[in-house]
Amino acid sequence: MSPRHIVVVGASLAGTGTARALREQGFDGRLTLVGDEPHPPYDRPPLSKQLLAGEREIGDIALPPTDGLGIELRTGAAATALRLADRTLALADGSRLDWDALVVATGAAARPWPAPVPGGVHTLRTLDDARALRRELAAEGARLLVVGAGFLGSEAAATAAELGVPVTLVEAEELPMARGIGTVAGGFVARLHREAGVELRTGTTLRSFTGAGRVTGAVLEDGTHVPATAVLLALGAVPGTAWLRGSGLLLDGAVVCDEHGRALAEDGTVVPDVLAVGDASRRPHPLTDGTLHLGHWSAAVEHAAVAARVLLHPAGAGELPEPPVAVPSFWSDQYGVRFRSLGLPHLADEARTVEYDVPGRRLEVTYHRDGELVGVLTANRTRRLAAYRPRLADAFRHRRAAAAAL
Repeated sequence: MSPRHIVVVGASLAGTGTARALREQGFDGRLTLVGDEPHPPYDRPPLSKQLLAGEREIGDIALPPTDGLGIELRTGAAATALRLADRTLALADGSRLDWDALVVATGAAARPWPAPVPGGVHTLRTLDDARALRRELAAEGARLLVVGAGFLGSEAAATAAELGVPVTLVEAEELPMARGIGTVAGGFVARLHREAGVELRTGTTLRSFTGAGRVTGAVLEDGTHVPATAVLLALGAVPGTAWLRGSGLLLDGAVVCDEHGRALAEDGTVVPDVLAVGDASRRPHPLTDGTLHLGHWSAAVEHAAVAARVLLHPAGAGELPEPPVAVPSFWSDQYGVRFRSLGLPHLADEARTVEYDVPGRRLEVTYHRDGELVGVLTANRTRRLAAYRPRLADAFRHRRAAAAAL
């Protein structure tokens, strides 16, 4: 039987996309979309770029509205607990929702500093975070310290530098973004930062903050002091699944799922009518022996469409759709350079440089594992990606078939 009431927990890209896909694929029952923020659903990539720079506002980054689709939108209602036995969801306002099927789409939160922080120390994951940091950058005499030179930290540093704010960017690794895209591309990004006047400090990280009540800077592990009027902690993200502890779902940071996105119980069995999508999910991938967490925009979009199909096709009838062979993708904009990637560069054991042109701001690197293509990254060479996508899809499909044959 088709569920009568589907609850989607999380009103960002994956959750909103799942709700829309359910309607588009013919679900005509009750559909509730629950979001913990008070704002209408919005897209997050611009937070560290155009919105932080003051070039866009909430109306410019809003996701397509759900008006007219018969979706009950509950904003400002954080989920606090899930009971599988009686199929209820508890919310922070004290209310409860009954459900026949449920989708976990609670995304990820910024990894916090493990101790109390003074005023002026920020993370960047929500609209309110971006607005608060934007006010800091607009203040007279602003000076920004960014801790963590991954994608988010590098983008925020680039945005601040382009606003004319002095920036110090601190990274524990020897190069920015190296854990995700390797040392060749990391070196390319490092040169962009330094050419823009960013003070890049690598091989060290934050030890402590200075300032009583209000941050005045930080002491690094190498013993040096960095002055700052504001600090951005870009230490990575943690799946927003703490509210699911004790629910009986299997958690490994995110919700562990089967290849269709169906949540697994702690004993490894599939939980009927519970799925997880986007940053809140881990699922099998042909390049791994276990499950993989993909915190990419493209994964959120793809998971949403699949989740709707799975919910509307009962497994007992043998109608579950074949899981697609997805090719993950991401992009990053820094200093007018558009980075685009396909596949999973971080799983490679070898990187091959096709083009490396810092003056021309062009880059092309391919990533391989056991000699087989697993990813590609370009800078200002987006058109070249088209030839790689079918190759990566074929490689992933071959890996999946080989694993299934074992």
